[in-house]
Amino acid sequence: MKVSPSILAGSLCRMHSTVAAMDPSVIDLLHMDVMDGHFVPQLSYGEAYVAEIKSATDIPLDVHLMVSAPEKEVPKYFGLKPYNITFHIEATAFAVRLLCSIREQGIRSGIALNPGTPIAQLKPLIPYTDLFLLMSIEPGYYGQSFLPASFDRIRELRDMAPEAEIEVDGGINAEIGAQLAALGVDILVAGSYIFKGGDVNGRARTLKGL
Repeated sequence: MKVSPSILAGSLCRMHSTVAAMDPSVIDLLHMDVMDGHFVPQLSYGEAYVAEIKSATDIPLDVHLMVSAPEKEVPKYFGLKPYNITFHIEATAFAVRLLCSIREQGIRSGIALNPGTPIAQLKPLIPYTDLFLLMSIEPGYYGQSFLPASFDRIRELRDMAPEAEIEVDGGINAEIGAQLAALGVDILVAGSYIFKGGDVNGRARTLKGL
C-alpha cells in the first residue's frame, strides 16, 4: 500500500524543505491538489508550483486536478512526468479522450469521483483508466470526517475493476487506513493526519502500520 501525503495540508511556503526531508522508503507519492476555485470553492496552486515541488524530490507526483474543463489543464502537467494525472468525471464530457491522452504520454491515467457520484458511472471508463480516486469527503476543504458510506463504494469499485489501482482521499487516519488496506486499497491520501505534529515520516510509517 502506498502513502501519498496531500501537501496542501502543510505549509506551502516551507514545503520545498519539507518535501526534501521526506523519506521515500515510507512516502511513495506526493499528492498535488490543483484547485481552480470553480470546480471546488478553494483556489490552491498551478503547474508552476507543482514543478517547484518536483525540483525538491525524487518522490513521484500524484497530480489531482479538481478543476473545471480539465481538458485545458491536463496537458500542462505532461512535461513533469508525474506518476499519474487524475481529473474528475464530473468536470468533463471528454473523459475517454483525456484518459487516452494521458496514457500516450507514458503517465498513469486517473479518474476521480465525488461521494455523490454513482460508482456505476465509472464502468465505461475501465478500459482507459489505470487509477480510480474515490473521494471519501466532499472535495475542497480539509479537516472533514471520513464518510462511512465510502467503504461500500470501495467494495463495489474493487469488484467492478479488479485490475485498477484504487486511491482514497479524505479524512484518513491510522485506524481508517488499516480498514482501507484490508479492503485492498492501493493508495492512501492523507493531509491533516500526515502533517499534524510535524513528524511527516513518522506519521507515514504509522499509516502503513510499520
